[in-house]
Amino acid sequence: MRPRRFSGRTALELGMFGNATPSPRSYGRVWRTLRFRLAAWNAAVVVVTALVTLLGLRQGVRWALLHELDQVLIDDAHEIALSVASSARRGVEPLTDELMRKAQGHEHHSWYVKLLDAEQRELWTSPGSQSDDPRPRYAPELSPFTFGGYRIVLNRLPEPVNGIQYIHVGAKLDFINEDMARIDRWVFLAAGAVLLAAPACGYWLASRAARTVGEIISAASRLRPSHLDERLPIRGSGDELDQLAHTINSLLDRIAAYLNTKRDFLANAAHELRTPLAAIRSTVEVALNDDRSNEEYQDLLVDVIAECSALEALVNQLLLLSETEADLPTAKFEPLDLRGLVMKAVDMFSGVAEARGVALQTAAVEHAPVLGSAQHLRQLLNNLLDNAVKYTPEGGEIEVALVADRPARQVRLRVSDTGPGIAPHDQRHIFERFYRAESARSRSNGACGAGLGLSICQSVVHNHGGTIECRSEPNRGTTFVVTLSLAPAHDAGEPMGQSRTA
Repeated sequence: MRPRRFSGRTALELGMFGNATPSPRSYGRVWRTLRFRLAAWNAAVVVVTALVTLLGLRQGVRWALLHELDQVLIDDAHEIALSVASSARRGVEPLTDELMRKAQGHEHHSWYVKLLDAEQRELWTSPGSQSDDPRPRYAPELSPFTFGGYRIVLNRLPEPVNGIQYIHVGAKLDFINEDMARIDRWVFLAAGAVLLAAPACGYWLASRAARTVGEIISAASRLRPSHLDERLPIRGSGDELDQLAHTINSLLDRIAAYLNTKRDFLANAAHELRTPLAAIRSTVEVALNDDRSNEEYQDLLVDVIAECSALEALVNQLLLLSETEADLPTAKFEPLDLRGLVMKAVDMFSGVAEARGVALQTAAVEHAPVLGSAQHLRQLLNNLLDNAVKYTPEGGEIEVALVADRPARQVRLRVSDTGPGIAPHDQRHIFERFYRAESARSRSNGACGAGLGLSICQSVVHNHGGTIECRSEPNRGTTFVVTLSLAPAHDAGEPMGQSRTA
């Protein structure tokens, strides 16, 4: 079934990841919701940033206006100094007339000028000047300052001219204050708009950002072990929420695949267990239906024992498969020489192979240090050799090779036989639980198993971080190749002791 995507109203859209109509108690916990906190933080950041920006802009405008006025006053002070210097030839009256006209031209700015002597007594002043302005003892540099609502510049002449030593130029700050008052009104309006808009925009943005979280919560609340076909939508934005949704979907895919595998496993196991149980029941019922001789009862009991043995073997395989799929922690692995396990397995199956007329031989069997479980690796070798002996016809050969590829830091185990081979369409399924190939390999020897041997092999190899592959062609034999990692503590290649291989 194709996974369905969520649609419609999400839990977050319904409010606080809950019902459409929150209860009175839920209103008291609104501030605890992710959406509220995101909105609050967003609004706080926007408001603070906006206020700092507006205040900075206001101060910048004021500084620019003052700077422009200062430059005008400084230029006027320089210009008047030149006029005072020329008054030594022209006289004072033309100078005062010129300054009067200049003051009248700047009357709207309340501009004024004063001429002071060396003792800073007023020699002449234009209309609009203030009477309580400061009298500095000296003015070494032109440095504008504010006093009594005026911006003032003092210019000290190097030498008195017609008794004039200081030039005092000033202008009232009313026009700047008026401009700043208008700016303050705009700043106030902008700040009010930000205070109103920031929470609303923050709430909207937080709702969009948290919508995926609400969908995840809604999805989790609807998931059931028997209903895992729903998936989160991927918006395609590539952001963290998309990554979260993708991760959750991948997790759901793995969980669904795992549960489906377990469900199939239980169904197949039940089917396999039912067959010997049905045979035992049928045999016992036959024995109870009629009176029989002791010999007949013994024959029936032998059949029951045979079925019980098959049932016991199947249960043991199921337990072993469950154990190998339990991901044995690598901390419990121990260093061992795979060569010792291989040689013991070959010795154990030599008698069986000889009885079937099959030649079991070894090629290059090198010292191969690995980290692993001796019990599970022994089961791997037993299953591979058991399959090879079972499916190799009389007169065939089985070859076992073990090579340590130290540059590649790998160990390769190869088990080859000259049996009928495996059909290509069966090779894709031979590692599946309870799968039995309907090929010449199965029919040639009448071999019949539970279909768990290769599944156990694959689980053991994967649990050891390795790979297993099958290479086979019909009527040309089969080769299984197992690749494991070389033990890192023995890169130099010294043979290891064959500890714990018995």
